Amino acid sequence: MIETINLTKEFGEFTAVREISLDVPEGEVLALLGPNGAGKTTTVRMLAAILKPTRGWARVAGYDTVAEAKSVRQVIGLLTEFPGLYLRMKGLAYLSFFGELQGMPAPIIRQRSEELLKRFELWEARDKQVGTYSKGMKQKLTLVRAMLHDPQVLFLDEPTSAMDPHSAKLVRDAIAGLRREKRTIVLCTHNLAEAEQLADRIAIIRRGQVIAQGTPAELKQRLLGDPLMEIRLAAPLNGLVSHLEERVNIVGHGQDWIRYTVPDPSQFNPALLNELTRQEVPVITLSEVSRSLEEVYLRIVEAEQTEVK
Repeated sequence: MIETINLTKEFGEFTAVREISLDVPEGEVLALLGPNGAGKTTTVRMLAAILKPTRGWARVAGYDTVAEAKSVRQVIGLLTEFPGLYLRMKGLAYLSFFGELQGMPAPIIRQRSEELLKRFELWEARDKQVGTYSKGMKQKLTLVRAMLHDPQVLFLDEPTSAMDPHSAKLVRDAIAGLRREKRTIVLCTHNLAEAEQLADRIAIIRRGQVIAQGTPAELKQRLLGDPLMEIRLAAPLNGLVSHLEERVNIVGHGQDWIRYTVPDPSQFNPALLNELTRQEVPVITLSEVSRSLEEVYLRIVEAEQTEVK
């Protein structure tokens, strides 16, 4: 649904995006992560047919973003980080205006507007001026605008910024629903927990280049190594550390717990539990310790900074 080859954007002597190649299939959520100024927004603007690339090319839903820019704009929904709003317009009239720009029939505009405003709890504010909306309400209205014409592809830049937890959950649930409907979504966010929850694949951008790409599980395996396990006992360890240290990589331990990594937990852990049971060692839990996308992100960015130095 989205394909780019060596997509590059230069502003004078400054290269904002350098030879980015992406392939996003239908129904996938791709999260673009990276520090401010990394090139995420510039990449999205090229994909949305707002900026022309200096070199390389991109296709969205089969349309070339330069030669068929109008067709691209008709099949995408775009939520920018700082969306322009016509503050004197009322919410429903604002959506009607943008629906007309997309060539939607008036009855469909009304139907979709009502459906989406109710979903995002803005229906009661439909006849209020947008300038009276809170920051979170404005953000939700711009998301409704992006979804109004039922686009095949959505580009969402910080979609939950400035939202309270309840509103942010509404948006995350909507994104999850769109994925189930086979919509393709590119999500730019600094919220790594949100990216891990929603994204099928992650692309980390720094200095205009993709420095890592893969599923959250693939990136964790590649950057953090073998799965991290923890065993907790209802009694002191009593020599269990020395018993295990030749068989696994022990990461840490306390009075009644051990954390270790092992390449084949599905084989090793059942054997370990059987062994401890035979020795009547009281095991409370043996489980994998969740490792966050934040760990992966920081490891990649720090490694890249070290290479630059």
